[in-house]
Amino acid sequence: MFLQPRRLRSTFASIFTLPALVLSAFLATPALAATKTLTAVMHSDLRTIDPGFTTAYITRDHGYMVYDTLLATDSSFKVQPQMADWKVSDDKLTYTFTLRDGLKWHDGAPVTAEDCVASLKRWGRVDNMGQKLMDFTAGIEAPDAKTITLKLKEPYGLVLESIGKPSSYVPFMMPKRMAETPAGQQIKEQIGSGPFKFVAAEFQPGVKAVYEKNKDYVPRKEPASWTSGAKVVKVDRVEWITMADAQTAVNALQSGDIDFIENPSFDLLPLLAANKDMKVETLNKLGFQTLGRMNFLYPPFDNVKVRRAAFLAMNQKDVLDALVGNPEYYKICGAFFVCGTPLATEEGADTLVKGNGMAAAKKALAESGYDGTPIVIMAPGDVVTLKAQPVVAAQLLREAGFKVDLQATDWQTVVARRASQKPPKEGGWNMFFTNWVGADVVNPIANSSIGGRGKNGGWFGWAENTKIEQLKDAFARSGSPEEQKKLAAEIQKEAYDQVIYIPLGQYLAPSVWRKSLTGVLDGPATPVFWNIEKKE
Repeated sequence: MFLQPRRLRSTFASIFTLPALVLSAFLATPALAATKTLTAVMHSDLRTIDPGFTTAYITRDHGYMVYDTLLATDSSFKVQPQMADWKVSDDKLTYTFTLRDGLKWHDGAPVTAEDCVASLKRWGRVDNMGQKLMDFTAGIEAPDAKTITLKLKEPYGLVLESIGKPSSYVPFMMPKRMAETPAGQQIKEQIGSGPFKFVAAEFQPGVKAVYEKNKDYVPRKEPASWTSGAKVVKVDRVEWITMADAQTAVNALQSGDIDFIENPSFDLLPLLAANKDMKVETLNKLGFQTLGRMNFLYPPFDNVKVRRAAFLAMNQKDVLDALVGNPEYYKICGAFFVCGTPLATEEGADTLVKGNGMAAAKKALAESGYDGTPIVIMAPGDVVTLKAQPVVAAQLLREAGFKVDLQATDWQTVVARRASQKPPKEGGWNMFFTNWVGADVVNPIANSSIGGRGKNGGWFGWAENTKIEQLKDAFARSGSPEEQKKLAAEIQKEAYDQVIYIPLGQYLAPSVWRKSLTGVLDGPATPVFWNIEKKE
């Protein structure tokens, strides 16, 4: 879909700083002098630590440190055993999963099938693929401590792909007591069975997160590949340090104070690529889709005519020029299910990709009944890949005739606030922008943003659309690629007609690390921190 990038540029510069004295305090702890520590600056700070509560990728990344999955996906897009092997009955109605030996929770208790059943049920309430799987499921049981039995109402071809999905929401396994946390509440503990243990005593939300090697973890024997295979931890600790200022992070990397930056600012990449001690590489070769999402619960975007006017005002090139800058590393793409895939189509995206909809937007807004209600847009300034979109969108909406309240904030505040169903005047919102990795949006079942379940398990914004849900059911039941392509096109047409969300194009985001690190894995849910060796 994309070529691997060499250099990227952006016209947006960071506006936040982290004093050097604070950084030194993080990195100069005498008691840890003999400990091999890998220090990383992630794409965002970490505050929400329940991976079943938000689709935010920093929380997903945290999940992969602490938790493990029954199945996983390798670099050939094949589902592989992870915590469990499986077999399928001849009638395709019963899937039996058997837990492998040596699985223990971080508190020392054995992992049981009952734990995993509860975990699957929790995941199935919130995840788009999980919800659809549960629609087809007659029951999930644990006949003994190592066996999980999933029985279907009718054959369903995406069982393994759903349980082995690599990205948000990931079906992470956790103890039953945690998985049975009431809906709408976050889990109170961080006890997983994954390759790292979360050091709660050192967690400073928005500042620092620390993980220690789980010495009791028993890796698989197969080579590591994406999220599958052997998760062998080769360092003692991993520390995520928040540095919102891009230049501060790069200076720390060049001086050796940190080892890894997930998303360096695009305009600093030429400097990093020229440094013989650095390696610049795109780990997620599938790239990202960036998008705008409206709140369907409150005016003015509860009115489809107003949503259409806003849609017509958008154009992808303005957004991507501000976000990335170099067209070699972005793609104007009107496909909801990612350009370059079997389900890709441009139907309904004409003004979005051509950028010629402003006159129509002004006319549509004038005819919509819009009463001047300000559009509350959340604008995070601390994440390189999320700061441009709301600024550009606000400018385009104002040009179309909207009143816009662009509220500067940080990404983790957006992550918490977008889950609120309160009116905008009471701390809610009208619009936010986010990114999906390509693997999360390649089909209507995987794509959480395309759902129409409203308040009943729908994604933030709570779009309600019976037609889309019926078409998704048909897609899930279809075994014909030709029919699935037709159904995906119908879903996309309805999504554009109703403005379920606004795709704003695709891009690549490289990472950079010191060459003292080896074994960094690629994949759609990166970075992961097993398999990495650090030379002192």
